[in-house]
Amino acid sequence: MSRGGSFLGVDVGTGSARAGLFDDNGKLLGSASNPIQIWKENDCVEQSSTDIWRAVCAAVRSACSLANVAPEDVVGLGFTATCSLVAVGLDGSPVSVSSNGDSRRDILVWMDHRAVDQAERISSHDSPVLQFYGGGVSPEMQAPKLLWVKENMQESWSMVWRWMDLSNWLTYRATGDDTRSLSHMEQWRTSDSSDMEPCGRDEVFWTEIGLGDLYEGSCPKIGHSVEFPGHPLGSGLTPTSAKELGLLPRTPVGISILDAYAGGVGVMESVANAEFKADVFDEEAICHRMVLVCGTSTCHMAVSKKKLFIPGVWGPFLSAMIPDFWLSECGQSATGALLDYIVQNHPAAPLLVNQAASQSLSIYELLNKMLLSMSHEQNMPFLSALAEDTHVLPDFHGNRSPMADPKSKGVICGLTLDTSEKHLALLYLATIQGIAYGSRHIVEHCNAHGHKIDTLLASGGLAKNSLYIQEHADIMGCPIILPRENESVLLGAAILGAVAAKKFSGVHDAMKALNAPGKVVRPSSDPKLKKYHDAKYQIFRSLYEQQLSHRSVMARALH
Repeated sequence: MSRGGSFLGVDVGTGSARAGLFDDNGKLLGSASNPIQIWKENDCVEQSSTDIWRAVCAAVRSACSLANVAPEDVVGLGFTATCSLVAVGLDGSPVSVSSNGDSRRDILVWMDHRAVDQAERISSHDSPVLQFYGGGVSPEMQAPKLLWVKENMQESWSMVWRWMDLSNWLTYRATGDDTRSLSHMEQWRTSDSSDMEPCGRDEVFWTEIGLGDLYEGSCPKIGHSVEFPGHPLGSGLTPTSAKELGLLPRTPVGISILDAYAGGVGVMESVANAEFKADVFDEEAICHRMVLVCGTSTCHMAVSKKKLFIPGVWGPFLSAMIPDFWLSECGQSATGALLDYIVQNHPAAPLLVNQAASQSLSIYELLNKMLLSMSHEQNMPFLSALAEDTHVLPDFHGNRSPMADPKSKGVICGLTLDTSEKHLALLYLATIQGIAYGSRHIVEHCNAHGHKIDTLLASGGLAKNSLYIQEHADIMGCPIILPRENESVLLGAAILGAVAAKKFSGVHDAMKALNAPGKVVRPSSDPKLKKYHDAKYQIFRSLYEQQLSHRSVMARALH
């Protein structure tokens, strides 16, 4: 058992609630996961806060048991979650956001796209606040979702006592304290905000877009107090929540952050040697890195000391991830979800699933092995060349960054009548490459607008896929550092608990102490491979331009 006790991190993702315990060196002692329910109907995606809290409690109890950590040894607790939106009734009860009135379904999940029309209307306003969202809002953000509920579910709208980001709801459920983090709903700012204090919402903007009633009365429905990440909440765990979680009452709980931001907190200081310490003041070194949190979707995050406005990029958000740094947040709405879709919908998938199971491999490990064999059999100059005739634009759930186009569609160019396992392997490889070209586009776009990113840090489920990471390194032309602890989102959440427990003076100090590097994946030095990827990248970029052209042709034909 670590002398300094254990820090507990809880992460509520899209499909599960997870908990992990870390020692005072940032090493994972044990973790556990519990599935959560999700309802998907067309563009509507919903969850239940009651179900999520049940899963959180089960995961925490299992993690403590597996790590052999007693309740009194948990010195601090941090939560993180997707940027889903929770509707909370006056007594804390759920308020339905489902059109069928199911009272359990009180959460609009981050990927819910029902509010495309509302997002377009909000984006058409000439407000300085929109600068902080790359010029326009996404239907994945809270304001369009709120406007949709107001316009389509008046009864639910009037019943809601508080609207909360899911990460803030978790800390509220645990402590009874409604203080918010600097997350999406709290980031609407006036354009001249430049001080280093946490600042709240722009009431003028909310009124302008038709949501001014969120401020009516003495207690705004979107909260009133905002604090830095890791700030201790209330008196820690309430007796009720402590009992449910199997922990001690008054255990310190830190202000939460969004899951991708927690991933950044869990890895961004995972550098060991001078090679990755940029030739600048130490405080500026972190500004040369971008974190990729690769899961169902991928979030790309970079920080700067200056306020950088970038078209199609969310932010800059002051202190949303690391206090006193401006955060630029980019993303791809479907990455792990896209690979699953491509693989599972191919005729050869059932056969490969059985083959993988018989070899005790995941289907992705089997596909990686197949591609290696195929490149040897066909005497390819490098494995990537197998996909020379197949090009994928991965916008199957729209483009979040840098085009900020929720209407963008996926494209697969180069299909044949082939339904073999080898064809599935090629399609899988081309999809990985398409995702990596999307990341390259994001980095180039950020660097063209003032960032100086030259090193990547990757974590999350897809970071465990060696082919996925190597293709990203080769395509982006920079090293990718993998953290020692792949559970970086859980570590980031645990860091918030450590800061709340006053074990560190702040989030950045805790990151320097608890982040640690693992493997470094370097790009190939083969000039032929670079030439190949540069050519495919140009085709990748042209696929979106062609789509815009096609869209305009069809719009003219229909109007």
